[in-house]
Amino acid sequence: MQKLAAWLKEHNINEIEAVISDFTGIARGKIMPSNKFLAEAGIRLPESVLIQGVTGDYVDDSVYDDLISNTEMDMVLKPDQDAIHKVPWALESTALVIHDCYSKEGAPVEMAPRNLLKKVLALYEGKGWRPVVAPELEFYLTRPSDNPDYPLQPPVGRSGRPESGRQSYSIDAANEYDPLFEDVYDWCEEQGLDIDTLIHEEGAAQMEINFRHGDALSLADQVFIFKRTVREAALKHGINATFMAKPISHQPGSSMHLHQSVLDSKGGNIFTLSNGNDSKMLHHYVGGLQKYLLESMPLFAPNVNSYRRFLSYTSAPVNLAWGIDNRTAGLRIPDSTPENRRIENRIAGADVNPYLAFAGSLLCGYLGMVNDIEPSRMISGSAYEESSIERLPLNLEEALERMENSDVMKQTLGHLFVKAFVEVKRAEYQNFKQVISSWEREYLQLTV
Repeated sequence: MQKLAAWLKEHNINEIEAVISDFTGIARGKIMPSNKFLAEAGIRLPESVLIQGVTGDYVDDSVYDDLISNTEMDMVLKPDQDAIHKVPWALESTALVIHDCYSKEGAPVEMAPRNLLKKVLALYEGKGWRPVVAPELEFYLTRPSDNPDYPLQPPVGRSGRPESGRQSYSIDAANEYDPLFEDVYDWCEEQGLDIDTLIHEEGAAQMEINFRHGDALSLADQVFIFKRTVREAALKHGINATFMAKPISHQPGSSMHLHQSVLDSKGGNIFTLSNGNDSKMLHHYVGGLQKYLLESMPLFAPNVNSYRRFLSYTSAPVNLAWGIDNRTAGLRIPDSTPENRRIENRIAGADVNPYLAFAGSLLCGYLGMVNDIEPSRMISGSAYEESSIERLPLNLEEALERMENSDVMKQTLGHLFVKAFVEVKRAEYQNFKQVISSWEREYLQLTV
């Protein structure tokens, strides 16, 4: 704790947010004075926190006792001294400290998302490999609304008018919200978040911010914090920000494209041969994504809303075809220099938990490399019209069933994690099915 204590003193921190990520990506934990935080002999949280769904409900009673102890024991939270970040919007001088979850006996808690990513990274370390990732995160800015039945609308910008059409890559459209993004960039710099470019995406008031490539665990932490940062900046300016995968009808969905490459012990890119050509490792990584991604699909599309994004044939992938510089493919090899050769997984929505999405993508690629899995033929045309490759699941229920029945996912991610994650998401889905939609009221109420 010496490094952490010195950092807190150097930055005159008075208050600590001690947090972990749940399955959804919600920051859960405790807030306390910094002196109390340093004096604690390990912060504790009930293990049931990890099986709480996005609605606040828990899994069905019939499986509850299968996932946690019948005494609902506490987990011991240990701070990562390399995961300390200021909270720029707080009234007090505050720092957020990301923690890892352990049992009282000192074993990593299998259900904790950050532990899952560390488990996958250990597989790479065992081979002398180091994955490098770069996420691209899309989101919408919207007007505030206290009525969830009311469709989301673009907010009013500096001009006094909301966007009325699509403004892909428009500098002027992005500058409509310049004061907000000045705060986002300032706050990200203060927190040590390594963001790069800002892009106005296709949708009305839809934006994308790219992260610089780097270490997978650090960048998962950064995405986890970044989502909260954007929401806080939006609130400061009287609007909302949402990372839903498909928040607005007839508008493009929001994704989290994940660029990934793998370095050997000498820092060389194993996806490239010495002559600059593709290596077998690149093809096997693609093959692993194609073979196992459908069995881990809920990690990339974790919510009911996630699957609405795949209904569009214009702005989201519909299968796991792959190609070079082909944005219609779910798996794209960007046109780059040999040393920068990488794979872009375009499947994940912006609504993912970054720890789980990173873990899932890296695991699928790893399994492809260690098992020499060959990919399908590379396509050169539109992947939307590619009928030889299985389509992505169209609903959460189908995706959960595949994951639940996957022996590979149970063996690699852990039986307990798979069962807990599936049951939490299944409970959320059952909750969703009880809601009567506005479409049903509009078209069925007076006609059937």
